[in-house]
Order: sequence, then structure tokens, then C-alpha cells
Amino acid sequence: MRNFNLTPLWRSTVGFDRLFDLIDDSLQLTGENNYPPYNIERTGEENYRISLALAGFMPEEVTVTAEQNLLTVEGRKAEKGDHQYLYQGISARPFRRQFNLADHVEVKRASFENGLLEIDLVREVPEAMKPRRIQIKSGVAGTDNQQVEHKKAA
Repeated sequence: MRNFNLTPLWRSTVGFDRLFDLIDDSLQLTGENNYPPYNIERTGEENYRISLALAGFMPEEVTVTAEQNLLTVEGRKAEKGDHQYLYQGISARPFRRQFNLADHVEVKRASFENGLLEIDLVREVPEAMKPRRIQIKSGVAGTDNQQVEHKKAA
């Protein structure tokens, strides 16, 4: 019961294409592998942190790319020497993880420590888009609120 047909929504709305594409993509990703494991947390009113567990990777083997509304984290393990593993339980396979970002969300910092990649995000809405209070002036509509002097005839 996970098949949703979003076609009627596309036919009856204008300008919501990206939203419906995000919903459609998220419904198709349910069967995708979940490597590497990650957390997404809210650290403040407009601040977020994505943490990825990348055991066995070095910082130079991981790339973080921020494009408009898309954050991509890729890792490729460099081949070093010829190993004869008796058991290999630490995954070193290449990965590509993408995160869709809301408008005005920007990457502020990325750090790699103890096998954990942390990416800090912040939503910075431009001043022109923030709500603002409009001052209401009193007076009759259509007047400039100028004071008019009346003189008596001589």
C-alpha cells in the first residue's frame, strides 16, 4: 500500500512541482540501502546538524558538496596495499548520500572527528522575505496627512 499516484495533484496545482517531486522521490527511496548511517537533529530555532558515521574513512576520502537545495556527501576509500582479510566487517564501499535542503538553508561548517562527519546548517531568510510590521497612519484616506492652514478673509 505504498504506491501513491501523485498525477492528480500535478494536474490541479501550479508552482508546486518541486514539492511533489520531493514527495515522489522520498516514496521511491524506501528500498534504498541505508549506508552510511546518519542522524539529522535540530540544534536551535534555525540551526540543524547532519551527522554521518564514517568509520574507516579519512577526511580526504570524503567530499561534501552544497548546491542549491541539495547537499551531497560522497566517500571513496583509497586502495592501500594488498590485504588478506580473514573477516572484513568494516564497510569500505563507496557511497553517495544526498539531502534535499529547504530554501535559504546553507552549510555553515563541516568537521570530521573520531569517524563522525558533522555538517552544521542554518536557515538564513533574507530581510526582504521576513515578515515586517507596517505602521498604520491615522487620517482620511487619500490625504497626505499634511496640516492645512485656513486664513480668514480681510
